[in-house]
Amino acid sequence: MRVCHLTSVHSHTDTRIFIKECQSLARAGYEVHLVAPGAPSAVLEEVHVHGIEKEESSRLKRMAKAMDKVYKKGLEIDADVYHFHDPELIPVGLKLKKKGKKVIYDVHEDVPRQILNKSWLPFKSQKVISKLFETYEEKASKKFDLLITATAFIRDRFLDIKANAVDVNNFPILNELKTDDVSWESKESSVCYVGGISKVRGVEEMVRAMEMTEGISLLMGGNFIPPNGKEEVMKYKGWNKVKHLGFLNRMEVKGVYQRSIAGLVLLHPRINYMDALPVKMFEYMAAGIPVIASNFPVWKSIVEGNDCGLCVDPLNPKEIAEAITFMKENPGDAERMGQNGRKAVENIYNWEQESIKLIDAYEKLR
Repeated sequence: MRVCHLTSVHSHTDTRIFIKECQSLARAGYEVHLVAPGAPSAVLEEVHVHGIEKEESSRLKRMAKAMDKVYKKGLEIDADVYHFHDPELIPVGLKLKKKGKKVIYDVHEDVPRQILNKSWLPFKSQKVISKLFETYEEKASKKFDLLITATAFIRDRFLDIKANAVDVNNFPILNELKTDDVSWESKESSVCYVGGISKVRGVEEMVRAMEMTEGISLLMGGNFIPPNGKEEVMKYKGWNKVKHLGFLNRMEVKGVYQRSIAGLVLLHPRINYMDALPVKMFEYMAAGIPVIASNFPVWKSIVEGNDCGLCVDPLNPKEIAEAITFMKENPGDAERMGQNGRKAVENIYNWEQESIKLIDAYEKLR
C-alpha cells in the first residue's frame, strides 16, 4: 500500500510525523511518502520525502498557497491513502476524498479549545471562531476514513459524533532517551525545561521560582514565543540561575536530561491544556528523571499514580521552588521517582505500543 503523509507547517523531521509514524509504517512494509515545506527531495530512513517551497507571505495567503502546493504534490504521488496533519489541510482532505482516495486526519491538538487561547485573535471573536471551526471540523471529519488523535480525550470527542477515530498517543520511543549509563551522583545540581518557551507554558513562574532556590540552576532548552518574550523574563532576579540553551537537537535534548535531577512541565490551567498529554512529561519519565508538573487531575493521575514526581500549582512560584528544593535535598527520593517514571514508560507510555495501534488502524483500511 502506498501512503502519503501531508503537512503544510511541520518540518519533514517532525518527531511524531517522520520519526514515529512514517518510519514505523515504512518498517511495517508500506511505501511511505511525506510532503513537507522546505524538505529535500530524497529518501530518508526508507521514507520518500518531497519538498514544497515555503511561503513567506501573510498568514492567510501562506495557508492558501501551501494548501494548493500540498494538494498538487500529493496528487502526483498517487497514493492509496493520504494522511494529513494540519487542520488547515481539511479542504485538501475533502478534495482527495472526491478523487476516491482514502483519507486520514491526524488530530494533534484539540483545535477548538486551542483557538480560545490564541492571543493574536481578538478576545470577543475567539468563542465565535472556535465554535465555527468545531462545527466545520466535525462535519468534515465524518467524511474521512479515519481520524488518528494524539490523546484519548480528543478521540472521544469524535467518537461522540460517530466518526471513526482511534488514539495514537505521542509517547516517547523507548530507547531514544534512556540514560542508564549515567549515575545519579554524576548529575549537575540542575532542573530542566525543554520545549517552546512562553508565558502560558509557565516561563515567568519557573524563573521566579529560581529566585527562591539555593545552589541549583535551570537548564532551559527551546525558543521563546514570541522571540521578544525573553527580554521580559531576563529582568527577573531568577534569570541569573537560568542557562538558556536555545533550540536543541534530539541528542542535545538527551544530554540535558542526563545532566538534570528533574524536569519541569508547568503549563497554565487553560482549557486546551487540562486534558492534554504533553510529550515532554513522558520524555522526562523516559529519561529516568522525576517530573515537576502542573496539578491538573489527568496529570496528577499519571505523575502521582506512578510515584514519578510532584504536582504543584503552576501559577505559584513558591510551590514550584519547594518542589525543586525537595529534589535537590532528597536525591534518594528523586532517583527513585525517576526510576518509577522509566518503568511506567517501559510498561505503558511508549511509542512501540502506540505504533501497533497505528499499523492496526492502517490494516483495517485495506
